[in-house]
Amino acid sequence: MIIGVAGLGLIGGSIAKAFKYYTDAEVYGFDKDTSAERLALLVGAIDGSLSEAMLAECDYLFVALYPGAAVEYIESLKGKLKPDAVVIDCCGVKRAVCPACFAAAKEGGFTFIGGHPMAGLHLSGFKNSRANLFGGASMILVPENTENILLLSRVSEMLRSIGFGSITITTAQVHDENIAFTSQLAHVVSNAYVKSPRAEVHKGFSAGSYKDLTRVAWLNEEMWTELFLDNPDTLCEELDGLIGALTDYRNAIADKDADTLRTLLKEGRERKERIDRG
Repeated sequence: MIIGVAGLGLIGGSIAKAFKYYTDAEVYGFDKDTSAERLALLVGAIDGSLSEAMLAECDYLFVALYPGAAVEYIESLKGKLKPDAVVIDCCGVKRAVCPACFAAAKEGGFTFIGGHPMAGLHLSGFKNSRANLFGGASMILVPENTENILLLSRVSEMLRSIGFGSITITTAQVHDENIAFTSQLAHVVSNAYVKSPRAEVHKGFSAGSYKDLTRVAWLNEEMWTELFLDNPDTLCEELDGLIGALTDYRNAIADKDADTLRTLLKEGRERKERIDRG
């Protein structure tokens, strides 16, 4: 099996390392940062550069670039891949990526499946990549045709071979709706939370709650700006809902309305318990 990886940052670098560690695949990689590509070669994460000649040999090509760059790269693959090659992107949004890439794949004679590895760190770059990053994680797949069971089974088996614990098949719309809640909203809240003046003087007064809530405030602003603006409708819907809920809590506290506050807190606790049990 020959694997290509375009983009050797945290995710692409981890994909390359995982294939080299867990499988006997040949791995070829490319990154516009030539120092990352050289380092990947030096540490054995790739067997060589992902040249056009090697592109033509790839069984699977993972595209770990920002959404706009991923679409542009995949659109450039026409005539460069063998007919049974499968291209999987790793972007955190799907509506901004999948339609254009399905069309590019149809024109280019290869197969494209939207992908999103549900794993990561607050640190970025190849230097922070690790072979076990995907251990037990979910991989989201957005195929054009969900009825191609043989293809999806083959891709799922390949992904499990590098540590993924589950595969979720969905649509671009459902993906973006859920990711707005589970990932994007959390990054906005965390990033805004640390802007309190007390964040500068909190040491000695914090424990796990602060650490949990602020972990993803340390983000890559270039990437997350693009991701947020590629999913504005569903993210703003989540933000509006949160702002409304916070206003309810704020008003109950300001009014010293113990009954309302107690009810709000009880509702939140019960919902969390119900979600965790389900």
